[in-house]
Amino acid sequence: MSRYGAQFGPDVTFLGVERCTLDEPETYAGADVVIIGAPFDGGTSYRPGTRFGPQAIRTTDYLPHDGSRPSLALRTDGLVDLRVLDAGDVEMPPGDIERSLAAVEAAVTAVVASGAIPVILGGDHSIAFPDAKGCANVLGAGRVSMIHFDAHADTGDIEFGSLWGHGQPMRRLIESGALRGDRFLQVGLRGYWPGPATLDWMAAQGMRSYEMTEIVHRGLGECLTEAFAIATDECEGVFLSVDIDVCDPGHAPGTGTPEPGGLSARELLDAVRRICLELPVCGIDVVEVSPPYDHADITAALANRVVLEALSALARRRLSPDSR
Repeated sequence: MSRYGAQFGPDVTFLGVERCTLDEPETYAGADVVIIGAPFDGGTSYRPGTRFGPQAIRTTDYLPHDGSRPSLALRTDGLVDLRVLDAGDVEMPPGDIERSLAAVEAAVTAVVASGAIPVILGGDHSIAFPDAKGCANVLGAGRVSMIHFDAHADTGDIEFGSLWGHGQPMRRLIESGALRGDRFLQVGLRGYWPGPATLDWMAAQGMRSYEMTEIVHRGLGECLTEAFAIATDECEGVFLSVDIDVCDPGHAPGTGTPEPGGLSARELLDAVRRICLELPVCGIDVVEVSPPYDHADITAALANRVVLEALSALARRRLSPDSR
């Protein structure tokens, strides 16, 4: 079967890395990382536009798109030291959320089964369900922990009469048995949602949420150290889910549900680097980039750098396993 390519816009890979085709496993055999686009915003509750996120994350960079990005901090080139391929976008029919999420789950499962780490470019946060579940399908139910950067807990139950949406994937993951509630770490929560009933449900699952008030009081580094110990207990891998609205809207204006008072861009990049250096990351997604609401590509550029920071750190971890 021919490569699907990009659902919105030209078929451009992440900064010029080589292509692969999900329906042809031989094209990504031996890959270290496979990038997957998930161009869907049918789960949004407020401002749409994240269907254009994958294209923006792939292309927003002022340097040549030549498949090379040497990191000053880590002295690695994540696009060269690792075999990174781009599978293009998963076909996600607008308005058909169940069919779209099932397609992403199949894609992620295939990539993880091949031995590669999937990096999924969203799209709204509803894709976190198939992203993390695809990893658990291979590594085992309850054997994958989650570190989730977000302003919002995304643990709602039924919204607009549906079980599926960008405010519900974390509840669906726990209810499905794919991930354990007591191995679920959330970083950056703040604002005015969810309400007491949902918070009570989260507490009953054993979820650990580091709200911004605690991060400011204790320091992000200390909170992450504590989270790492939980994430690596009785789990085979760690899934990293980055909702770009974890950052303050001044650092990430192009998103659907902006919430003032978040992390800085620097704090997020440092945290992502540390996670990918220190933990057995089995999958990553970067979601909720909405280019129509972006200003001067601020948000898309940050998301691009989140991916690069992760790849650079994964390369360093693989090249120097004893240096962590």
